[in-house]
Amino acid sequence: MKYFFILGSNPVLSLAELSAVFSLAKNSKEIKLLGNVLLLDFDNDINPSKLIKKLGGTIKIGRIEKIANRYTDQTDKIIKLLNPGEGKFKYGFSYYGPGKFDAKTLAMKIKNHLRENKVSCRWVTSKERTLSSVVIEQNKLTGPGFEIVLIADNKNLYIARTLAVQPFKELSYRDYGRPERDNKSGMLPPKLAQIMINLSLAPSPYACPEPGRGKGEGRGEVCLLDPFCGSGTVLAEALIMGHKNIIGSDNSTKAINDTGKNLKWIEDKFKIQNSKFKIHDLNATELTKKIKPNSIDTIVTEPYLGPQRGKINIRQTVAELNKLYSNALKEFKKVLVANGRIVMVWPIFRVTHNLERITPNLTDFKIINPIPKNLQKNKTVNLTSRNTIIYGREGQRVWREIVLLAPDL
Repeated sequence: MKYFFILGSNPVLSLAELSAVFSLAKNSKEIKLLGNVLLLDFDNDINPSKLIKKLGGTIKIGRIEKIANRYTDQTDKIIKLLNPGEGKFKYGFSYYGPGKFDAKTLAMKIKNHLRENKVSCRWVTSKERTLSSVVIEQNKLTGPGFEIVLIADNKNLYIARTLAVQPFKELSYRDYGRPERDNKSGMLPPKLAQIMINLSLAPSPYACPEPGRGKGEGRGEVCLLDPFCGSGTVLAEALIMGHKNIIGSDNSTKAINDTGKNLKWIEDKFKIQNSKFKIHDLNATELTKKIKPNSIDTIVTEPYLGPQRGKINIRQTVAELNKLYSNALKEFKKVLVANGRIVMVWPIFRVTHNLERITPNLTDFKIINPIPKNLQKNKTVNLTSRNTIIYGREGQRVWREIVLLAPDL
């Protein structure tokens, strides 16, 4: 079965996440990247509604129903896909591809057909040529309504249906509804935390932990550590994604207390049982005081990114962070299993038109390119010169550099 995945606002990061989740570097099935759309071929059906809740970088998932010639009228094929039930039938279109798309003509043909068959219907429109997750959710276009997705390349038209959209309400609730939230420090969005967790584990198609990859502290389960846990965003998302054996640490008493409250809240709201989370009041450069050597499978963390407000002495901040991160990485090496992974955020400071980056000492580690070789040459894929991904938006003073590290054996 062929499925499409609409990549998020940072397509390279979204692609990296899907590459890890589906092990695309080892996957010999058909893989096609068309702009911000990834097409994948699976032997069996997948569960888009379940899967999308564990993917932070995917906007929509749907199934390819037909592959046709882009330059011929495919109205009849599209009409045959529709299955209106009782009541008013809502439908809409999203077009991904080069050139213009005449949605109005197609919509009128479908409306006339439905009315001839005595089906009350409404065409759901948008100012953009694609419908957002909000529009799709509000109009129930994943059922009983219908979003028709048309994906074009130079010759083919992929006719598809959207089956699931990103759960934006739930993500917002987890971000703004939690009991403790520190607005004075850099706040990691839940969906970015999801992406980072997936990048670190490269697990099964449903982004659940891969048991027994390393020693861990949990009888063969993957052990995930966030040594700069802050208010616990990474740990909370790990719990929701199915990870049981997680450890958080921070040298701030407030952060430890906030994390504890937030994780208890997550357990209650999402009815999570039998989790084994631990929280240590611990500096990231002294992890071995409370964490056993070679016991952690994966480290996912956004460390202290430097001052977030006021006038910043960039050179001094970069020097201080280089020292902090270098010392932390030495300690990471001690607690990490031999085949473990680290996903870190490194800050990028915007100074007028220049970007100031940190350069920690990587004696014990190497940076891993998160994109499979068969997709690296695609024009959509833009990595930094050191094979990392930049995450940020206009107006931010501090951007994030997503770095995937492995021990340099």
